[in-house]
Order: sequence, then C-alpha cells, then structure tokens
Amino acid sequence: MYWKDEGYLLSKNNFDENSIIIEVFTLLHGKYTGIVYGGSSRKQKKNFQIGNKLSLNWKSKNENKTGYFNTELIKPITPLFFDDKKKSISILSATSLLKILLPERQVNKKIYNLFDILLSKLFLRDWIKLYIYWELSLIKELGFEINFFNKKVNLNNSKNLIEINDKLFELPRLLSKDNLKIISNNEIKEALLFNKNIIVENFIIPNNLKLPLPRNILEKYYDDELRTN
Repeated sequence: MYWKDEGYLLSKNNFDENSIIIEVFTLLHGKYTGIVYGGSSRKQKKNFQIGNKLSLNWKSKNENKTGYFNTELIKPITPLFFDDKKKSISILSATSLLKILLPERQVNKKIYNLFDILLSKLFLRDWIKLYIYWELSLIKELGFEINFFNKKVNLNNSKNLIEINDKLFELPRLLSKDNLKIISNNEIKEALLFNKNIIVENFIIPNNLKLPLPRNILEKYYDDELRTN
C-alpha cells in the first residue's frame, strides 16, 4: 500500500540506532505512524522538530501494520519560535492535544485546516487569544459543542456562569467579551483554565488519559507571571 500526503509532526521516538518512528497528522489520511530510516542522522535530524510541516510518502506491505515514511521538509515551524518560550510551548501543547485526542487514521480536514491556520497566526500580537479559540474549535470538532448562550448570572458578584453537563463554570472574560483590545495575563490564565477543565471533564477522564505536560506548562507560564507581577 502506498500514499502521498502532507502533514505535521506530532511526535518522534528512536526506533533503532539510525531510525526513528514518527506520528504525523495528515490532511488526507488523518493521524498516522511510520518508521523513517536514517531519521536520526545529522542530515535529517533537523527536519523532525515537533510541529514541522512535512511532505510524506507512506508505504507498507500490510495496511494494518506500521509502514515506512520517506519525508521532505515543507516548512519549519518550531525553529521560528525558539526564542519565544510561550509560542514554543503552545506548539507543543497543540500537537500533544492532537496526538492524544485524535483517533488513528481518521480523516478530519476541518481540524487539520484549523491547526494550519493557528500556526500561521503565531506571528500576530493576539496569538494567545487565537490559541485559546483554537482549543475551543478542537473541542467542538471532536463532538462537544459549548453553548455560550446558556448563561446564568451570579447575583452576588455579577459574574457570568455557563452550565455544562449540569455543572456551572465561570465564563472567562476573554470568552465573553469579543472586543477586548488589551488582554491581561489573568484573563489569559482564566480562559486556559476554562478550556482545560472542559478537555479534562469530557475527554481526559472518560478515556483514562493524561493531560499533556506542555498544556500544563503553557498555563503555568501565565500563572508564574501573575505571581511575580
């Protein structure tokens, strides 16, 4: 069996002395795993940074077994942000969420295109807001849509609450106000925490998964800044 596609690198691990096994999220074939001979060589190693966009040729004698990739680098993503720890960890956070939440070999062009757009917007000033909305879009495409019109008001403090699965969550200001021009670290942290709770409640716990470390680190960066300011 043989196919050609493009995709983003989600993970890599050593396979033997010179080869690696990679997991990619492709446009036309979904999430796939394969072996890259010589992938750990000095010549190829730089191509396999998590988040990089690759041209992929996959082949296998048996569709149900792990195949082999021939790859070419289309676009380096992660190296563009080596000097920005928040953007770097956001790429790792997004790819790790895709890795654990997407089913194997199931095509989802909508999620692929949303991820493609997210990476193209990391140069913008409000990139973190776009990342937060990307997580919500991912949640929706995976089958859990949040009804933001299902709001209730806490009369004691006038905060907006939203009911999800018979539980009340405080709706972050970042998600309830579309015209915010200046976003504080506290508003970012609240929105990241809101998204995390939805992901954990509806995907992590029911499927006995573990929230990826990069996602926790991203949230911690903003928490640490609040503590030091």
